[in-house]
Amino acid sequence: MIIVHHLENSRSQRVLWLLEELELEYDIRHYRRDPRTSLAPPELRAIHPLGKSPVITDEGLTIAESGAIIEYLVECYGGGRLAPASGTAEHLRYRYWMHYAEGTMMPLLVMSLIFNRVEQAPLLLRPVARSISRQVRQSYLDPNLSANLDYLEAELSRHAWFAGEAFSAADIQMSFPLEAAAVRVARDRDRPAIRRFIDSIREREAYQRAMDRGGPYEFLS
Repeated sequence: MIIVHHLENSRSQRVLWLLEELELEYDIRHYRRDPRTSLAPPELRAIHPLGKSPVITDEGLTIAESGAIIEYLVECYGGGRLAPASGTAEHLRYRYWMHYAEGTMMPLLVMSLIFNRVEQAPLLLRPVARSISRQVRQSYLDPNLSANLDYLEAELSRHAWFAGEAFSAADIQMSFPLEAAAVRVARDRDRPAIRRFIDSIREREAYQRAMDRGGPYEFLS
């Protein structure tokens, strides 16, 4: 039995979605974040030394990292579903987006989250913290986020899904960074392709089942 060690408000939500798309049986073990620090509880270290999510266990194996988990599940249980055929242009795109999600987009979003918290420093330090945050946002973070969102908008304007014209696990992998950026996208009326992608994935029955099983969810809160 596949067990998903599911941390609330985390990347493990998309693992649940993949399992629902593949119609696999699985069990969920829920973990709550520390209400003060938002960090994962120490119980997760008993599953994996880094104590982070997502992590799955399956037939004696413990697998961490979203991309590795998704590739493992698709290769072992996909039966040719949710991944383009090897050697095709679509498969090359598929592999690229599987790595882009965590290698390029998520570091920018996590940095944005960190600076949001820096700006809430103790009252005496807050003016300095906000000044530093503003400089980093203006000189690096905001330009890079906008450039990446423009890039994603262009790609989704040319293709129905990230790997091409067929839905794949790359779309599941890319869902978390795009939903995390949804508030920013909602402010930008010139990104309808990204908005269409988010609306399309949320309409999928497997996505909705995963949300029901995973419980309440707030993206990068």
